[in-house]
Amino acid sequence: MKKFLVLPLLALSGVFLGGCFTKNFQGDLVGTDDRPIFNPQEVPFGMVPCPGGTFHMGQTDQDIAASMVNMNKQVTIAGFYMDETEITNNKYRQFVNAIMQDSVEALGEDYIKTELYPDTTVWVRDFTYHMGDPLLEYYYSHPAFDDYPVVGVDWFAARYFCNWRTKYKNTTAEETGDAPYPNFRLPSEAEWEYAARGGREGATFPWGGPYVRNTKGCMLANFKPGRGDYASDGYAYTSEVGSYFPNDFGLYDMAGNVSEWCDDAYMEASVPVVWDLNPTNPDDNEPRKVVRGGSWKDIQYYLETGTRNFEYQDSARSYIGFRCSMIQIGMGTNRRLN
Repeated sequence: MKKFLVLPLLALSGVFLGGCFTKNFQGDLVGTDDRPIFNPQEVPFGMVPCPGGTFHMGQTDQDIAASMVNMNKQVTIAGFYMDETEITNNKYRQFVNAIMQDSVEALGEDYIKTELYPDTTVWVRDFTYHMGDPLLEYYYSHPAFDDYPVVGVDWFAARYFCNWRTKYKNTTAEETGDAPYPNFRLPSEAEWEYAARGGREGATFPWGGPYVRNTKGCMLANFKPGRGDYASDGYAYTSEVGSYFPNDFGLYDMAGNVSEWCDDAYMEASVPVVWDLNPTNPDDNEPRKVVRGGSWKDIQYYLETGTRNFEYQDSARSYIGFRCSMIQIGMGTNRRLN
């Protein structure tokens, strides 16, 4: 009896198997097969993941200046990546050297030096009656300052750096047939504030508490304590990036050291005007661009996560730097970023 059952089963299995191997999907909607390989997006080198979420954007402490420019608003941010530290002199030097090598014939050496090379004269020009000559001579050029944040870079140069970094990163992806990475860019103002809070709702500072010293009396950021006690935080000017504790996202110097360019144009009424999902305020006709985080020369108020400030887009300063961000693609907002 078993002998007679085997033959029909074999014949039946042949029909199913043959059908699988002969299926050519003609007339079916199956997509194209010439797409680049997309592996789960890896965290770019030097960046940390900032998982998406919802927070209350705006002032978390007294509005000392009575500016009324950062009223509280609930905002949702999609997941993204952000540089662990501010862009350093040495990382910016890699960019300048590459541009000098690739573009000097097309753009001219004078253009490169004027538009993209850090303006070291800011150490003299920014402050009247200030002996900035040693920093003018050594800050960008000497290896002792390689791991200090680059300054003297205006908003345009910071954006140019992001564009170059995107092309540089995706050169390898193109060679291997992988899908390109999303663009590096300056963070939006909302992204920057969300990242600075590190997941702490209503945090006055990136470390959470309302104080600028820890329980041992140590300063938690590089800024201007008191009425000019610059050195009490360990540094008279900028500090090496990562010299203080990171916030809960693993980001360093989100308060103090140098203020940071954001992509948004500055508008006093932007908070009630912009949308509440990934808000941004692009405006090419507005020369004022948002800077956040406070710097080595600023008082405590400007270090607060909710304090807004601006600088003109073509102005390079000894106290403004930047870091890059990148959108996270291919998964939901609240899923863990690798």
